Amino acid sequence: MALIPIYWWNKEVHNFQISQKKFTKQPWANGVVLLGCVVLAMLLANLPFTKHVYHAFLETEFTMNIKSPGGTVDWVFPHGMTVEKFINDILMVIFFFTVGLEIKREVVCGELSSFKKAILPVIAAFGGVVFPALIYTIVNHGTLASSGWGIPTATDIAFAVGILSILGDKVPISLKVFLTALAIADDLIAILVVAFFYGGTIKLPLLFIALMVILFVALMKKLGEKRIAYYVVPAIVVWFLFYYSGIHATMTGVVIALLIPMDARYNKAKFHRRAGILYNGLVESESVHTNESFPNGPQRFYLRRLSSLTKKTIPPSYRLEHKLNPIVNFAIMPIFALANAGVEIPDLSYFNVFHIDPALGGVGLGIVLGLLLGKPIGITLASWLAIRFKVGEMPAKSTWPMLFAVACLGGIGFTMSIFVDTLSFAGEGIDPAVTQHLRDAGKIAVLMGSIASGVLGAVLINIVAKLQKNKK
Repeated sequence: MALIPIYWWNKEVHNFQISQKKFTKQPWANGVVLLGCVVLAMLLANLPFTKHVYHAFLETEFTMNIKSPGGTVDWVFPHGMTVEKFINDILMVIFFFTVGLEIKREVVCGELSSFKKAILPVIAAFGGVVFPALIYTIVNHGTLASSGWGIPTATDIAFAVGILSILGDKVPISLKVFLTALAIADDLIAILVVAFFYGGTIKLPLLFIALMVILFVALMKKLGEKRIAYYVVPAIVVWFLFYYSGIHATMTGVVIALLIPMDARYNKAKFHRRAGILYNGLVESESVHTNESFPNGPQRFYLRRLSSLTKKTIPPSYRLEHKLNPIVNFAIMPIFALANAGVEIPDLSYFNVFHIDPALGGVGLGIVLGLLLGKPIGITLASWLAIRFKVGEMPAKSTWPMLFAVACLGGIGFTMSIFVDTLSFAGEGIDPAVTQHLRDAGKIAVLMGSIASGVLGAVLINIVAKLQKNKK
């Protein structure tokens, strides 16, 4: 009788593990986890018994103090690093690295691999960046909030694709591919915006050394080096050089990702030849050691060699993307959300996005309008111009109402928008308290604009799909 509870407990654990695996494979799973982390962060930042601990933890110094023999501190390394900056400047490097790998894959052999495939979503992505930035600038021109124009220009692919997957076959596959390719192109534009407009004062000597290291890595790749370990040390060196040179350190991830080889160490012929030799050895080991259970000692040797062979036949960039995606989606991005979405709300004025201060501007109004209106209008208008002048082609089985409805999902900014918000509004002569107020208001507006865009897109897609179904 004592075994029965244990049996049922083991069965429940097994079923939980299976369901857990299924959950992480769902396209909407990442969005659900992120949303949960946003709610938790907001609670931690506002509950009386947690908010002080939450903010104090994020502001905790995260540096090494290197002292001289006399006991005085000679060097603090990395300078100015806190727990929050560690998340935004180091962990997010891995996020940008996977984004870089994804962009490279799509450009080489995916939806952006040819002019015909890439041109429409790329043009649409530019429209979806220009219009929100323009709306934000009109609202905040001449105010302290004007530097935040890059906040409403990004699209969060995890949430957008997650909503599309929930809507099922109401959206044509061609438009799902269109939105995915658009989000990837949007990520590339956002990376360039961060690199050129949200870095610090550039220190040219350090930047020059970083470029020399990057050229060395490019030469190493050109000479055929495909071992991942040889790219790790240069990546760390480039990170430190970027960090101290004024280029945002997360750009390291993108730069190194673009240099990771997409060619396997073994080609098809070499793989078949070596795999055949190893398989024959595996079969012979079984005939010699007939009394031993499988796998015996020699067979384990051949299986290990086969495992190594198959791993080396998969290009390094694909292996890294496959390994890092779960870590990024279910660890790094949730941690980023926990650290950055926790905005302390002293009063309800943060939610009044229609308020415009003569000096501070209307950061909330600019972001919400940029995401909710600027994104779909910019994406749709740019797509219409591209198709009108026969530069691009309308996605198969799609209509303009459905394309506009899907474009509304492009207004889900979230991760990248919050990231740009953390870099905005700082400058010489600006009170840090004002900077923090603008950033907090910006984060609230990003959440409001993203939720509103997601709801609007889902509702419009359902309405358009129903109308089109009734016409048939």
